[in-house]
Amino acid sequence: MIITVNPATEESIAEYQTMTSGEIEEILQASRRDALSWKKVSLEDRSGLMRALAELMRQQKERHAALITLEMGKPLAQAIAEVVKSAWVCDYYADHAEEFLMQEESLLDGGVRGLVTFEPIGLVLGIMPWNFPFWQVFRFAAPAIMAGNGIIVKHAPSVTGSAIAIEELFREAGFPEHLYRTVHIDLEDVDRLTGFMIDHPAIQGVSVTGSTAAGRAVAAKAGRAIKRSVLELGGSDPYIVLDDADIPQAVAICAAARLLNCGQSCISAKRFIVQSSVIKEFERLLLQRMEASVMGDPFDATVDLGPMARRDLRDQLHAQVAGSVAQGARLLCGGKMHDGKGFFYPPTLLTGVQKGMAAYDEETFGPVAVIIEALDDDDAIRIANDTPYGLGSAVFSKNIDRAILLADQLEVGNCFFNSSVKSDPRLPFGGVKESGYGRELSRYGICEFVNIKSFSR
Repeated sequence: MIITVNPATEESIAEYQTMTSGEIEEILQASRRDALSWKKVSLEDRSGLMRALAELMRQQKERHAALITLEMGKPLAQAIAEVVKSAWVCDYYADHAEEFLMQEESLLDGGVRGLVTFEPIGLVLGIMPWNFPFWQVFRFAAPAIMAGNGIIVKHAPSVTGSAIAIEELFREAGFPEHLYRTVHIDLEDVDRLTGFMIDHPAIQGVSVTGSTAAGRAVAAKAGRAIKRSVLELGGSDPYIVLDDADIPQAVAICAAARLLNCGQSCISAKRFIVQSSVIKEFERLLLQRMEASVMGDPFDATVDLGPMARRDLRDQLHAQVAGSVAQGARLLCGGKMHDGKGFFYPPTLLTGVQKGMAAYDEETFGPVAVIIEALDDDDAIRIANDTPYGLGSAVFSKNIDRAILLADQLEVGNCFFNSSVKSDPRLPFGGVKESGYGRELSRYGICEFVNIKSFSR
């Protein structure tokens, strides 16, 4: 049995029956049949249904956003923005899939013609997280379905209501009944049933968004089954603030990037690497921003951040903060457990953070800003790359050439200048090192789960 809980009140929301192996087998067989039929549907007809899906989400955005906020604590305005962004990615692939999947022709030696086509592979399993219950699903599912594949989603149990709502949206938009299905598995049975699905002949690929530990486990299963996988995992994104940056502007962007979604994002600003000559001003202004942030009921429009999604996540974050302070980090604000109901954790600012502390070495998945001093440009690069992760990054400088020079040396999947890290349908998204492999979004995302077939004549 899955019981969802409101993280702001700790009250139960709903109960859901988990699925047996037999029930999942029936879903896999039905979805495989619909996927075989779907691959024959024209791109024009696929696009029409995808646009209808996008329009439904926009029409129903308040209802779906309220469910997201209820299940995982995201402030309502941010939840509405998530639903609208999910509609955008559907429209994006409806508009561009034909271009991205267009066959390629070339003339080889001796007048021989070469032809490359992009064909669906079948059913793709998505293992999705709780922190962006709609966006993470749609950024993976929209391109895969437009490419002609079917989708099975194993969503995070804590957002089971959102998982069901997404499945209903696909049906309401007119997609085949079993083309997009979600399976409900409790945590005690997740390893066995996930392995069962990955091994199943109906599943031809798997996409995971989640922790590095989860990605490692799924990648091992997919590797044994010789099935392709895409992993979008953890991150400890460095935001480098150079001595020529516009500090007030940088602080405003950095504070927002750290507190969005209560800091529960793989691409949240995790480490602020600030050069010595501007670190005091940066600390002072960031402290003002953090202390001014309003924590509370996520349905209240005046609130900047709601609760963390689960008690265990909050407790783990607090242990990282307390351990770092015990090792010499300076706590400028926050860092105290919330009294009363709800999994709240206050905006917290740590400075004087050094290697060997949890706040330096580990991903902090919550509203904790970490400041690390850098002596010069080379030192900033050394610190930024001194992590097992490699997802996003940002560089703040008035000299774009200098910023680009630093960005070229960062071991990451993306870098933004004088801006926060964002996922955008038009740009490939993904990481290196323990942040995973493969890419989502853009043309690269739709090509992850296709068979690239060559012909010569």
